[in-house]
Amino acid sequence: MTIRQNLRTTGPVLLPGDPGYDDHRKPLNPALDPRPAVVVRAADTSDVRQAVLAARRHALPLAVQATGHGTHVAHDGALLLHTGAMTSVLIDPDRRVARVGPGARWRDVLAAAAPFGLAALSGSSPDVGVTGYTLGGGLGWLARRHGLAADSVLRAQVVTADGTVTTASADRNADLFWALCGGGGSFGVVTALEFRLYPISRVYAGAVTFGRERAAETIAFYRRWIERVPDSLSTALLLTRDGSLVLKAMYAGNPDQGRALLAPLWAVAGPVVADGMRVVEYGRAAMGGTSARTFDQVRTIDDDLAAALVAEPDAAVEIRHWGGRIARDTGAAAHRDAALSVIIDAAASPRTAAALARAGLGSSFLNFLSDPSRTASAFTDGNWAALRRIKATHDPENVFGAGLAVPPAATAASVGRPTTTAATVGRWAATAGTA
Repeated sequence: MTIRQNLRTTGPVLLPGDPGYDDHRKPLNPALDPRPAVVVRAADTSDVRQAVLAARRHALPLAVQATGHGTHVAHDGALLLHTGAMTSVLIDPDRRVARVGPGARWRDVLAAAAPFGLAALSGSSPDVGVTGYTLGGGLGWLARRHGLAADSVLRAQVVTADGTVTTASADRNADLFWALCGGGGSFGVVTALEFRLYPISRVYAGAVTFGRERAAETIAFYRRWIERVPDSLSTALLLTRDGSLVLKAMYAGNPDQGRALLAPLWAVAGPVVADGMRVVEYGRAAMGGTSARTFDQVRTIDDDLAAALVAEPDAAVEIRHWGGRIARDTGAAAHRDAALSVIIDAAASPRTAAALARAGLGSSFLNFLSDPSRTASAFTDGNWAALRRIKATHDPENVFGAGLAVPPAATAASVGRPTTTAATVGRWAATAGTA
């Protein structure tokens, strides 16, 4: 039986050459030009289940994609399960809970929650998919006050590797729930996600631009200043490519208090070139982000690292304050004892690379990572080991092994287990066009 005959889905099944195949096979990254053997455009949870079972039945690698932001590998010859059409968003204002489909984007949630005076723990871009962002940890501008987005998840509906549709929560499939909340998408396909919302409607937020003459002094002051600020204030220092120093900030509180908290930092940074701090609706606070070509976390930024970052040629550098509720939560995601992260939108210069090698944790964060070989660096050693054990329980054959995946821990039961090989994929892909 061919794959098209085998898949009785509501959504379309697209093979190479079919109308719509090219529209849905590509991720956001323009450098990738994947050629999956088949694309399943899921319309509901039943379609997702059918796709998972079909991939196993036909010995095909399985890749999952919604908005395409988290796709970093061209999954040639795979069954690409596309969940971008599953965009439902439901808000329960009494419980302060959102329930979303895997294709929903943050802009949809923000728009739906705003009339109730509620905010979600979204990131810098409203165009990013909610589920992928959340499963990867989700570092937003309310994280110091309310934690990572993954830490606010209440429940997930999941299609597991054997095609079972189940619920994961703190009191049901608790191990799977813990792994999903920051461990990424390699434990199953989440077809519905429920998470907390928070009573925040407006924030004092934006960016202030300074000259770069006092950048080193500002970073030195910043590393001490962050020890005294409340969790309701989130900030980052940005050294831009055009030679400016920019302070980005969001304060979930009285704007006068927010300005008073920021005033000592402003005084050190020097004369203000442009003041973009405003009281805005949370969903309209455009904070922007920095592409993470280089990423590491540090407990502090000493003078040597600060000097290297200030001198970094032809690159934008962002120093972001973590801590607060992030450090107090105990979910799977991140190295939570780090006070700061350093992001550079290019490969670090030799001087900066050496300074980071000495001062950094050698860590990454799943949402900012594009190299699958470094997936383990997004977790502490203990959490990585726990994730691998949970993976071995729920997906021992590594069905969800594409991209930034957690490999199953080796067990006696896994020895000799058959795996999908490139040769198997090639044989099936060669005949897929006749389906």
